[in-house]
Amino acid sequence: MTKVRSTVYESFRQRFPESARLAAEAGQVVPRVVTHDARHLDPFPLYMSHALGSHKWDVDGNEYIDYAGGHGSLFLGHSHPDIVRAVQAQMERGTHYGFSHEREVRWAELIVRLVPCADRVEFTMSGTESVMLALRIARGYTGRTKIIKFQEHFHGWYDQVCHALAYPYEQPSTLGLDDGQLASVAVLPPNRIAPVREALEGGDVAAVILEPGGARGGFLPVDREYLQQLREETAKAGTVLIFDEVITGFRYSPGGAQQYFGVTPDLSTFGKIVGGGLPSGAVGGRAEVMEVLEYGRLGEKGRPGRVSHTGTFNANPLAAAAGVVMLEHVATGLPHQRANQTAATLRGKMNGVLDELDVSGRVFGDCSMLHLLLAPPDRCPPLTAEGLIPSDWPLEYLADNKGVVSTHLKRALLLEGVDVLSDHGWVSAAHDEDDVEETARAFRRALQRLLAEDLVFLRS
Repeated sequence: MTKVRSTVYESFRQRFPESARLAAEAGQVVPRVVTHDARHLDPFPLYMSHALGSHKWDVDGNEYIDYAGGHGSLFLGHSHPDIVRAVQAQMERGTHYGFSHEREVRWAELIVRLVPCADRVEFTMSGTESVMLALRIARGYTGRTKIIKFQEHFHGWYDQVCHALAYPYEQPSTLGLDDGQLASVAVLPPNRIAPVREALEGGDVAAVILEPGGARGGFLPVDREYLQQLREETAKAGTVLIFDEVITGFRYSPGGAQQYFGVTPDLSTFGKIVGGGLPSGAVGGRAEVMEVLEYGRLGEKGRPGRVSHTGTFNANPLAAAAGVVMLEHVATGLPHQRANQTAATLRGKMNGVLDELDVSGRVFGDCSMLHLLLAPPDRCPPLTAEGLIPSDWPLEYLADNKGVVSTHLKRALLLEGVDVLSDHGWVSAAHDEDDVEETARAFRRALQRLLAEDLVFLRS
């Protein structure tokens, strides 16, 4: 009898029976089975049982080196002992007082100390909520309604900015968007200043919002010069410049991308790292702009005089406890030194594997970011001196890459004990040399699986 070789897909189905069982149960009570689109995986998602440091374990007992990192929120790794102790101690003192508390003040003070633009801080419960609030503040401050965003730049699931996230950009990114909100949004190509200048000429733009590290969490980078040009043009137009630092905040440097690039916006949005791995978010900004939140402001002709903001769990004590500890570590700069060096070494070794196997692809990223590109040779440009893909790389190529990496490579890497999130990942301060070496070996084995099934491109 001829032995039939098992494909990656078939191997995946067989390796994780308990995850398959839980997914079947979830399908009876949870729409789409998963609770976040990024966790969807065919034929089923994996279910985790516990995590520590740079590793996590699934319900079938398999161990993974984790680069999904709580979707980028776990800069110190899973279950860091200082954060665990702080949250446990706070649990004993109470989880919600229905009033202010001391830790929220300390938390805000740390953000003000670290972030160049942050004279004042307002807390939310997520990165998406932070974007919603920042846009409201910008509209309230300027008295204008129009927003400029950029193709492929992600700002959460809020209707006004959940648009133009994948090519073709004219099509809605999701069913159910409010066309009324989209009417006040201008979507422009990134890294080109001329369209921005033209859009600002009307004097009706409240805010320009972007990911300062670049589209899709830095996959397509933004030039430092372009950030400075945006700063100059928005200042001249009286338009609020918003950096969405949900991903880059406290990761690119203790002060985020704005400190790293040396360009200070008017407002910044935060999530992920700011709460130490617990649900949280924040908006930081210049005092003059944030003043619209203050009580006692009088409007004209009976109109509201201030921007209102509520939220049952804003600055909740548990998130504040974790956030304070996280930012105290961030303030030292030591996590960045470790994570950045580890990431640079890992990217180099993974690119070495691509060279060894003659696979057409690139592994790149700023700071502690990890981006994966597997594409035909004509779509794999040489990396820049900064180790990034060129900022003028065609955006329409992104969709094809995500399909290959987030399905075939994702499954193959999981079979080899490594997890990434879609076509990118995050290196934490908990990852070490052993993780790097094993990840490179796992990457080689995963690519060999894909080569055997003709699922990746060769350079020659």
